[in-house]
Amino acid sequence: MKSLRLLAPVAALLLSLPLHAQEIVVSAAASLTQAFQAVGQAYEQANAGQKVTFNFAASGALLSQIQQGAPVDVFASADQATMDRAATARLLTEGSRADFARNTLVVVVPATSAHKPQALKDLTEPAYARIASGTPASVPAGKYTADAVAAAGLTDALQSRWVFGESVRQVLNYVARAEVDAGFVYRTDALIEADKTRIAFTVPTSTAVTYPIAQVAASRQAGAAASFIAFVRGAQGQAILQKFGFSSP
Repeated sequence: MKSLRLLAPVAALLLSLPLHAQEIVVSAAASLTQAFQAVGQAYEQANAGQKVTFNFAASGALLSQIQQGAPVDVFASADQATMDRAATARLLTEGSRADFARNTLVVVVPATSAHKPQALKDLTEPAYARIASGTPASVPAGKYTADAVAAAGLTDALQSRWVFGESVRQVLNYVARAEVDAGFVYRTDALIEADKTRIAFTVPTSTAVTYPIAQVAASRQAGAAASFIAFVRGAQGQAILQKFGFSSP
């Protein structure tokens, strides 16, 4: 059943193959949705005749699609580990990988909540019976969360409280709708729902939350893919990312 769920988005992508020589498909982490849509619009305006089609999802799910042959030209992940797996599988164009943004992991609570934790240990209190996080195996924010919780010695204490989402944006929606008492998302996500969620505190992570981008080796639009990556890393792309709360890598 899981394989069928993964094949569905691949089929959708196959139906949206580039229609002309300068159209590229960019698969990007869900947390990049608004920022990359703005970057894509600016890129198209600066490069007449070129078009960018986006596919947003959890980084692990995007990698699975690429492994199954989805027609992707550029891959932008929310963590290094997922991009490492892509590199190990030789799915990336050699020398094209580069970091382009940095983020931070935070705990958010519904704006209507009467409680606001100050640290990870506070989440063991009865007020936080349901805590949302991305699925650690496929959502980078979920893996950062699991590692931080383990480092704090709270894995067993919080085990029965988890509500897992398929992407960081799904976790954000759980919190915004007050379906959970707290959730782990990126700071940039929290800013999107600033009227429905409150940032409680920043979560310490053992490694920095950095975003790598690379050209997919199977891309038939090598020049356009490289051009888009250069735009993301350039002054205009970086300015747009910072507008959405990301910082330089």
